[in-house]
Formats: sequence, C-alpha cells, structure tokens
Amino acid sequence: TVLVMGMDRRPGEFGQSIRTDTMILVSLDPNTKQVGMLSIPRDLFVDIPGYSPNRINSAFGVGELEGPGGGPLLAMQTVQYNLGIRVNDYILIDFSAFIDLIDLIGGVDVNVPQAIYDPLYPDMNYGYDPFSIGAGWNHLDGATALKYARSRHSSDDIDRARRQQQVIYAVRDKVVAYDKIPELALKAPQLWAELDEGIDTGLSLEQILELAWYVKDIPSENFKNGVLGWEYVQPWNYNSASV
Repeated sequence: TVLVMGMDRRPGEFGQSIRTDTMILVSLDPNTKQVGMLSIPRDLFVDIPGYSPNRINSAFGVGELEGPGGGPLLAMQTVQYNLGIRVNDYILIDFSAFIDLIDLIGGVDVNVPQAIYDPLYPDMNYGYDPFSIGAGWNHLDGATALKYARSRHSSDDIDRARRQQQVIYAVRDKVVAYDKIPELALKAPQLWAELDEGIDTGLSLEQILELAWYVKDIPSENFKNGVLGWEYVQPWNYNSASV
C-alpha cells in the first residue's frame, strides 16, 4: 500500500507552507491480482498524530519542520491512523515532474464529462492562468492534464479527485496499449536522474519497475477506485475555515 501525493509547491516555498493537495492511497494485492485506489480530499479535518487536529494536507508540511523525511512519514502516519490501513511507502511528485511524465508518454486521451471554464486557475506566481476544455474526448499534454486534474472552479475536491483518477487510468491505458513498459524500463536510469528533483519516494527504482511490470498485466476489471465523498464526510466550519 503506497500513499501517492501531489505536491502544491511554488518557487520559494518550503516547510509548513508545502501542501499535499492530492492524496491517493493505492493498494496492490498480488493474491487476488487487484489494485485499489482511494482518493482523500485535501480539506478532510483529521487527527494528526502528535499534533493538533488539522486538514489532512497539512500533515506533510508539519512533518517537514521536524527534519528531512519528516513530511512523508507524518503524512503516512496520519492516513494510517485515521483510516486504519497500514501504509507501507510513499511517492511524492510535484507539478513539473507530473507534466514531464505525461509528455514522456506522448500525452493521454481523456473523456471529459462536461466542459470546464476556470478563469481563476492559479499560476505559479499567485496570479491566474485561465483554463478551459470542452466536453468529450480530448488529447491532453502534460500541462493541460495538470490543469484538468487541479481545476476546482464550479466543482469541489470530490469532483477533482475523480478527474485525477481519470488521468491516472488514462496513463495506464496509454502505457499498456502501446506496450511502453519495456521501452521505459530501458531508459529508467536516465529518466530517473532527469526527474529526481520533482519526485521523492521511499521505493527504489528497481521496486518501481517491478510494480509497473506487475500492474501492466492486471486486467482493467480488477482495478477498483473510490473517493471519500459526501456520503462519508460532512461540511464543517473550523475557526472560520471550511473543512
């Protein structure tokens, strides 16, 4: 079971200012040959072990203040404590690495359920970079895939989580359909070196390749996904903040 985190980090940010605005728990069961994916909303208000209750996406930043490696460890502990699921490792990826990975495989095809126009999509300098996309099938490059996965205009984190999972499935479909795993495996050391600054994980490159090789042979019907949506949580106001 691996906690996959998307890091919302802008130039000059460090420590507690870093947020993990995407948190997806991925479980692989070799006995049943099934993969489970559970998205956790960033504003979920939870107990953070050893600290005051707060949004779950703040655990990483709080842990980073304790020293190198403290962020991923506290994020894993927080998810494990609140969901009762043992978390074995983590993968942390930032915006630039996400874009590079999508572009590396030639982009992805996604069926957009309804058109999105987001005039307030944030850029990397605390300004705006308006984003729009039409309904139906769209081919997304890395930058567009990131915007599709992050946009929250006229929706919420629950809807955004479903779009993030949609992009992840599209990546798997593209890699499997074009049999890209062997090609990527040959280039892995070079690619790993290029992406090193944008990806942090407790897994070795060999372990990641083994997992990728394993997942490519699991049939689509054995992938299960879910979101901690409104049927499991309730809105609450904490110190004038919506959680």
